[in-house]
Amino acid sequence: MYTFFLFSIFLIFLNIILLMISSMIQFKTNKNREKNSPFECGFDPSWYTRSPFSMRFFLLAVIFLIFDVEIILLMPLIINLLYSPSIIYLSSTMIFLIILIMGLLHEWNQGSLNWM
Repeated sequence: MYTFFLFSIFLIFLNIILLMISSMIQFKTNKNREKNSPFECGFDPSWYTRSPFSMRFFLLAVIFLIFDVEIILLMPLIINLLYSPSIIYLSSTMIFLIILIMGLLHEWNQGSLNWM
């Protein structure tokens, strides 16, 4: 019981010390030219954070994420087809690919893939 009490006191003091160190480090950040320069998006980091940006850029990024996740889901299906060829696996893979291609055609018809 006594060792548990000492250990808990030690943990409390350790947390207090870590909080103090982190608060000291936080105030020592210097703004330099590299920190204030725009990154890949082209926005100035010292601007208002809720400034509007292109909706086409947002849609293209979301489409990229969706198709990227679908490709990650497609890889195990292909590997599974190599080791256990079955009509069930083949049909589920074909349904998945048909849905993927239909989504791509829909985005193409809507004009979401056109950048300009």
